[in-house]
Amino acid sequence: MDKTEKKNTKQKQFSRQLINTKAITDYSLETNRGDELVYFCIRPTNISVLSEESISARIYALMTVLKGMAVLEFVCINSRENFEDNKRFLRTRLEQENNTAVRKLLEQDLLQLDRMQVQMATAREFLIVIRLKAEKESEVFPYLNRIEKTLREQGFSAKRAGKEDIKRLLAIYFEQNVSTEEFEDYDGERWVVLGD
Repeated sequence: MDKTEKKNTKQKQFSRQLINTKAITDYSLETNRGDELVYFCIRPTNISVLSEESISARIYALMTVLKGMAVLEFVCINSRENFEDNKRFLRTRLEQENNTAVRKLLEQDLLQLDRMQVQMATAREFLIVIRLKAEKESEVFPYLNRIEKTLREQGFSAKRAGKEDIKRLLAIYFEQNVSTEEFEDYDGERWVVLGD
């Protein structure tokens, strides 16, 4: 296949094919490679307010979780807006601006973005990903329940991601979209009007 044919083939692919995704189930993301990805959302702990002993205990608890499972993958994503690009733009504008009144407004905008970012400082989302490959259906849920129980026993606030959680995670990862309330199952679904 030459470059033009590859480009045309890639343009004809659906979004799911491009991100190597087959389907989103009630508890997992099925890939085209035949495996399923199950996500566990872990609520972060603000370690800046913990003592050294408490931090050591959290590290030990995480080690205990890691030792108890054969294969784990970790993902860390922003669960809130990231203002760094906006702040960079405002700083650049501030350097270029000669008008004192406009400079003052730019400084206030920059200060406001700083305040907002500080308020959302713990807006990270940590995920543990379990990759299921050809497991028997009767064994999947007991295995996942055991993982969730282990996380909770070690003091982690964990929850298995459902279908809506997985769609939100994909939107954050691929689009950096953290503000949409509902996510479509299919591209353009919101534009389809039944009965027309």
